[in-house]
Amino acid sequence: MIMSVMSWSVLVVKSLQLLRVRGMMHRARTQFWHASNFQKGVEALGPAHNNPFVELSIAGHAADAHQYERSSELHTRFDLSDWLTRCLKDVLDDRVAKMQSGLAILASIGSTSPFVGLFGTVWGIYHALAVIGASGDASLAQVAGPVGESLIMTAFGLFVAIPAVLGYNALARRNKAVIHQLSRFAHDLHAFFLTGARVNLTAGAPFSAKPADLSLAPNAIRGAVKS
Repeated sequence: MIMSVMSWSVLVVKSLQLLRVRGMMHRARTQFWHASNFQKGVEALGPAHNNPFVELSIAGHAADAHQYERSSELHTRFDLSDWLTRCLKDVLDDRVAKMQSGLAILASIGSTSPFVGLFGTVWGIYHALAVIGASGDASLAQVAGPVGESLIMTAFGLFVAIPAVLGYNALARRNKAVIHQLSRFAHDLHAFFLTGARVNLTAGAPFSAKPADLSLAPNAIRGAVKS
């Protein structure tokens, strides 16, 4: 029962998270790169709370600002391309770790719950043999109850394991698609901050931005960059 509640809880929570991220992906594809400047593009991505696309945009903006700094800090010695890659990859790695959290629970439950059911099966058969040994009667009436209990325990183990395994595979497949979209967005941000243009933008006119556009970040972004 505990395993079943845990697996279904993970399935529901992760499914809702993926639905939310799908909406963010749609806005990133259809609105961000069609905005007139960086500020409007970030605002089009939606609320900043727990939004990986906004996090990547803020990280890229903060990394791009390092080339204008004149200090003795170590990060200013990085080439802009290398520093952008490092900052974007840090955000992407953190997001991937959050997306994959909980999948280990499903994998563990899917692999161990059949054996818990098998243990119940063995215990039921042992109970049946103990009844036969105590009564000396091997009739169906003596062994039907314990054998039925053992079969029910086997069914319970499968009932818990099958949804966990199927849910794990479905979530892993969808997470892979989301990670692919996040990687593409990070790659485009890298090219945008280096050249002012998105990579392989085919819809509409080529997207470009003057350096002044990058200074139009909203107050929330500027505060996050300073922090």
